[in-house]
Amino acid sequence: MLQITGLTHSYADGHLALDGLDLTVPDGELLSIVGPSGCGKSTLLRCIAGLIAPSGGTLSLDGAPINGVPDDLAVVFQDYSRSLFPWLTVRDNVALPLRRRGMARAERRAAAERALESVGLPDAGRKYPWQLSGGMQQRVSIARALAYRPSLMLMDEPFGSVDAQTREDLEDLVLQVHRNEKMTILLVTHDIDESVYVGDRVVVLNRAPARVHADLRVELPSTRDQIETRGLPEFVRLRAEVGRLVRGGAKVPGAAPAATTAAAEGPEADAGSETAAGEEIMTKAEPGSKPAR
Repeated sequence: MLQITGLTHSYADGHLALDGLDLTVPDGELLSIVGPSGCGKSTLLRCIAGLIAPSGGTLSLDGAPINGVPDDLAVVFQDYSRSLFPWLTVRDNVALPLRRRGMARAERRAAAERALESVGLPDAGRKYPWQLSGGMQQRVSIARALAYRPSLMLMDEPFGSVDAQTREDLEDLVLQVHRNEKMTILLVTHDIDESVYVGDRVVVLNRAPARVHADLRVELPSTRDQIETRGLPEFVRLRAEVGRLVRGGAKVPGAAPAATTAAAEGPEADAGSETAAGEEIMTKAEPGSKPAR
């Protein structure tokens, strides 16, 4: 379980990105986080990943305080071209984090091959990342995280760099991974439809300095379909509610939380009420990345 209490973060220039944010993510949940552009979503993810130290508050994963990069965490970044090493084969990219697990070479290769098969790339192991399409490269990034078998997978706008059809395919892949592996996943996205389609729960942040503006349970069938699910009245209602909350939270920095519900209250509700880069866990830091706000 991920537990966040009173999380605050200020940058050196005085910009306050997070202000007393509280959040709990139970084991096995797929949580979507949305909010206005620049609200602090990526800052939150980097604090959870241990890539930046927060100014205040506490974070813990499975009861252990997060002070630096946790051993039991993996990150899938948006920019797949920078999170994969071009001089390594696909299989070696997936297997690299497993060195930290102390696994023998044969075990690492077998685990990498199983992970690649689980994301629909059983024959890609001997290729290099640059020989694959963008969508396939992002599947490799997901396979690398799966092979590591983390307690928590963080996904930072993972489908923002692919076309619409590939995005839908990858959304379905994440749902499949979540269903099969029972993995805890925290997905940050700008796409409101996506947040509802993939999530068990949607958390809406307000404009920076961010806090939780609303917390909505997604009451949709666990088995979802891109056409049928998006046509359900409940999906349409939830999508409208999340959109309204995102717009409402964008108006006031540090806005007081809206009503937290087990399910969305409907349109009439009140809006105000990578193992390391190198080997520290490449699944946790993309090569050459810079902290985002």
